[in-house]
Amino acid sequence: MSTDVIAAETGMLIRRPVAAVFEALIDPDVTTKFWFTQSSGMLEAGTRVRWQWEMYAHTADVDVDVVEENERIVMRWPAYEGDAQTTVEWMFTARPDNTTFVTVTNTGFTGDQTAIARQAIGATEGFTLVLSGMKAWLEREIELNLIRDRFPERIRH
Repeated sequence: MSTDVIAAETGMLIRRPVAAVFEALIDPDVTTKFWFTQSSGMLEAGTRVRWQWEMYAHTADVDVDVVEENERIVMRWPAYEGDAQTTVEWMFTARPDNTTFVTVTNTGFTGDQTAIARQAIGATEGFTLVLSGMKAWLEREIELNLIRDRFPERIRH
């Protein structure tokens, strides 16, 4: 089975202009409202940033490969199992009504069929929560705490 064809994919319409939606992902001052709690910097092509989820005492090093303003971001981050990285591509599609459709595709899962399926399902769930939180923040300035509340038994106080 080829891991290249296994992808986690989700998408969401966000009722904000593409520039605002794109900025929300590259600027950690905004992204912390709906995803991670700290970042070492903005997403810029050719850089590595460290994201932190303080409530879970978890960090991830993110390698940013591509940043095409208001259109696309490609990054690599730690795989769900092992030492490999998976690739995450964010596509931002501006719509005529001044809204944005965001698509997230995660590829590069490794392991046997069961492990790959588990990773793809988990990634789809996770990115759906991220996009839902992004939508709530950008459209209504509501912090839903979706990522924080997903695993309450793992929260470190």
